[in-house]
Amino acid sequence: MRIRSAEFVGASATAEGLLGDGRPEIAFAGRSNVGKSSLLNRLLGAKLARTSSTPGRTQTINWFRIDGKLWFVDLPGYGYAKVSRQAREDWARTVASYFARPHEARLVVQLVDAKVGATALDVEAAEYFTALGVARVVVATKADKLKRGEQVRRIEEIRRALGLAPETAPLTVSAKTGEGISELWKRIAEFLAAG
Repeated sequence: MRIRSAEFVGASATAEGLLGDGRPEIAFAGRSNVGKSSLLNRLLGAKLARTSSTPGRTQTINWFRIDGKLWFVDLPGYGYAKVSRQAREDWARTVASYFARPHEARLVVQLVDAKVGATALDVEAAEYFTALGVARVVVATKADKLKRGEQVRRIEEIRRALGLAPETAPLTVSAKTGEGISELWKRIAEFLAAG
């Protein structure tokens, strides 16, 4: 897909502040420090999402309008411990409210760190998305940090841990090198076309 315009529209810190207007939503979810903001910037071809070396920086649901046709929704990273319990509970409520809103065209891009593999939190998130019945594509980030043989082995481990069928193996991507970015765009385009 060729993007003509991408803009940051706003951030939602509460259920009442959620944006969206019925246009398709591509929601990005992953453990803190999985490289979500870097991947978003690579996909958009612009530095719109704030990146940081500090995990857990995204504490709101951030909304990016793409070509006036769809939304990229940047969800808070899950599992980062260096915030208060109250803050984690607030995030959980806001994210749950986001998914509680019915939407016929919502795709979740679940990001898993290829170098780390699927953690218990990733498995828990996968089970949550499955229970919700939302369309989902699993993406293994930071692929450039692994040699090719390691990539193949780790992708299979992630696939099994998240209970994915062999034909739905995770995509491997690298925000740094661009590996897998066109394939991810292809999956997003297929989802939009099917909708």
